[in-house]
Formats: sequence, C-alpha cells, structure tokens
Amino acid sequence: MRISSTIRSLTIRSLALVLVLLATSAASFGQFRVAITFGPPAIPVYEQPICPGDGYLWTPGYWYWDDDISDYYWVPGTWVLAPEVGFLWTPGWWGWGGEAFLWHEGFWGPTIGFYGGINYGFGYFGEGFVGGRWDHDHFFYNREVMNVNVTEIHNVYNERVVNNVVNRVSYNGGNGGIEARPTPQEEAAGRERHVPPVAAQTQHLQAARGNPQLRASVNHGKPSIAATARPGEFSGRGVVEAKEAGAPYKPAENRGGGEPHAESPAAHPAVHPKDLPPAERPAPPNTGNPKLDQKYQKEQQKLATQQDKERQKLQQQQDKEHQNLAKQKADDAHTQQLEQKHEQQTSQLQQRHAQQQQQLQARQAPAARPRK
Repeated sequence: MRISSTIRSLTIRSLALVLVLLATSAASFGQFRVAITFGPPAIPVYEQPICPGDGYLWTPGYWYWDDDISDYYWVPGTWVLAPEVGFLWTPGWWGWGGEAFLWHEGFWGPTIGFYGGINYGFGYFGEGFVGGRWDHDHFFYNREVMNVNVTEIHNVYNERVVNNVVNRVSYNGGNGGIEARPTPQEEAAGRERHVPPVAAQTQHLQAARGNPQLRASVNHGKPSIAATARPGEFSGRGVVEAKEAGAPYKPAENRGGGEPHAESPAAHPAVHPKDLPPAERPAPPNTGNPKLDQKYQKEQQKLATQQDKERQKLQQQQDKEHQNLAKQKADDAHTQQLEQKHEQQTSQLQQRHAQQQQQLQARQAPAARPRK
C-alpha cells in the first residue's frame, strides 16, 4: 500500500510526539499563542520572608510568560499550605523544546520530581529538596535554609547544607541553559499520584500578572516584589524586594516576534469541567484502507463519547457538592477548600483524557506506515 509522503511524515511526527508525551506524562506543558524563542531572566537574589505559621511550605519564585505583552513576569516566592499531609512541592521549570521554550508546570506529591536542574534556592538547589521533611503529620523545617520563628514553630531541625552552585540560570537546555536530565527516581516521582498548583497559587500567579512592576522589561531582572509571606499579599511587612538581578539583564531582540501558534488551552487551570475548552479531536484517519479508517474512526468516536460523559458526570458531582455547601452556609475557608478539590479533580480528568487520546493515536499510527 502506498501513501503520500505528507501523510507518512505527519504520522512519524505524531508518533514521535506521542512517545515523548507519554514518557513525560507527569509534566503539564504551558502552551502559548506565540513561540517563545528566548529564555527568561536569571533567578534574582532575594531573602526568604519568615514562615507565617506551622504547616506552610515554601514555593520558590519563578518567571512566567504573558502572551498579551510578549514578556516574562516574576511570580514571587511565597509560603503555601500543603494540600495534603506528606505532600511536597516540585517547582515548575522552563525547558527548550527544540523550537521554543516550554513551561513544565509544578506539582504537589509525596516525592520531589525533576525541576530542570534549576537552582531556585532555599532548599531547591537543582535536585531534590533539603529545606524540610514530613514526620507523620507534621512538617519539620531545616533552619539552615528555612526562615522560621522558633518561638512559634517548634518542629525544626538543623542539618548543614553545602550549596556551591552559583549558576542562577532559570531554564533548562537551549543556548546557555542548564544541562540536567531527570534521574530514574525523579521520573518515578512524576508518575506518582500528584496534584496541580492549588487555587491560592493560581490566584497568586494572576495577581503577579496584573502588576506591571513584575515585568522583566520593567524591573530588568530585579523585581520589587521578589517574595511574599502569603500568596497574593503584595504589600505590607511580609514583602521582600530583590537585592539584585541574578545576571545582567539582556532584552531580547526578537521580543514579541514569535510566529503565532494555534490557540491552546488556557495557561491557568480550569476549576470545573465546564470551564475546560472543547476537547480537541484528532483528524479522521487516512491510512488508505477504507475499512481500517472506518474502524479507527469508530474507536475515536467511542472514546470521545466516553470522555464527554465523564466530563458531565464530574460536573454534576461538583454542582451537587456546591449545593450541599450552600445549604450548610459554609464559610470562605470551606468554600476555598472545595474549589481546590474541584480544581484538582478537573486537572486530573483533563490529563487522563489527553493521555487516552495519545495512547489511541499511538496504537493507530503504526498501521498507517506503508507496506514494503
């Protein structure tokens, strides 16, 4: 059987992409309307604000991208309550994807995963985490790298940490990026059960996006709000200013010059299934064999119908939980906890559906190869 070189090329590229995505299924890639061809500024030098209370875990600051202004902006480091006992934060990271920089979203899980080899500081020195550990249902802080008030927080310890890394590059791969690869243990951590950033982190990111002073083109790599004591609190005693930029700031000559890409799902996670964009369906199969094409199209339709039902079912379940909470006249704290739970459920559903589509395409793709 002969097929056109266009179809053959598309099949090979699609299969390669599927295999890469399956191998890194733990990563959630931030997708943007333009190809980001220049890396973010270096990690600025700043001090950690004091921990606001027992149970808060440190989430380091990072640079994120805003399509609307074609610029990076700084998301301040902050203290966040862990969503579950025993969970640790694996920071997100930028990595060169061959044609553009891609954002790999951070996640909460029982084990620290790969975060690009980036030295975020405060226990995140490129691999693992040495800022604290869980002991049963309490988190213990390592005072060598964590700023805690021992008169209020007693679950602390002292463990010397040697950090000789002076590189403050904030991205992996590409020109001048960190050359680090995940260890087998980090890859395993990515396959464990984990949850995406909680609602407080998402709101913190949105608040940073709306602050012009945090844009790289304005602060030149030295943000006036480098860290905060709590998410979204960008003023007051808990705010820390950067001491200096991590490296001399170099404005990109091609800022805003990326080629437009097809519109992708929103960078901010959806809270409910109804907030998700319409599911992307693969193009009808074209193997050159009408019977095989019909079979594959039925498989695609069956999966699409199943996924639509799962979206509806989860939405109905979440609506019911909202109604029950309203009857109980719950306070804001309980409402926020429910929203965080719903956001996690929706993200997990979206990731599972994407993997199912990838697996189906991977099974169908080999059959489209020409026979010798």
